[in-house]
Amino acid sequence: MNYFLIHGSYGNPYKNWFPWLKEELGVRKKTYIVPHFPSFEKQNYFNWSTILESYLRAGCITEETIFITHSLGGIFLVKFLLENKLKVKKLILVSAFNNIVFSEDNSFYDSFYIEDSKLEQLKDYCDEVLCIYSDNDPYVSENSATSFADKIGAEKLLVENAGHFTGKNGYLKFPQLLNYL
Repeated sequence: MNYFLIHGSYGNPYKNWFPWLKEELGVRKKTYIVPHFPSFEKQNYFNWSTILESYLRAGCITEETIFITHSLGGIFLVKFLLENKLKVKKLILVSAFNNIVFSEDNSFYDSFYIEDSKLEQLKDYCDEVLCIYSDNDPYVSENSATSFADKIGAEKLLVENAGHFTGKNGYLKFPQLLNYL
């Protein structure tokens, strides 16, 4: 079994609770991979999927893989699994969403989105899916998060007052997440 940690838009493997989670997985002697995806003008589905495909070709993604994602990383991973017809063990999606229109340039997000009608296919590729969301996320409303979770058939976990689960919201550690690994 191995773990992949997938950051979101404007993120990287060194921000928020990712360094803490890498340390926790290491203490537990778990194998983990934390790819660094391009942000800003290079952020698009093609560029991100090219990076993850290299891990797939190397045999690092198997039916025993557990993915933990943040924000845009959630829909990226769902789209990647569906397009590649990959079966994995578990998904833990934090602040995940699909088809949200942001006030900023939406071109940074559009290539990641998929038709809502395709989301239900995820059940064919993953038996266990958990969506963790907050009631005061400034980017992903509670309604958007729960709607996404329902469409992919995920278990839902509401964490009150967690914002977008970033360092700015006090999420340099995320001990509650360990209960679901």
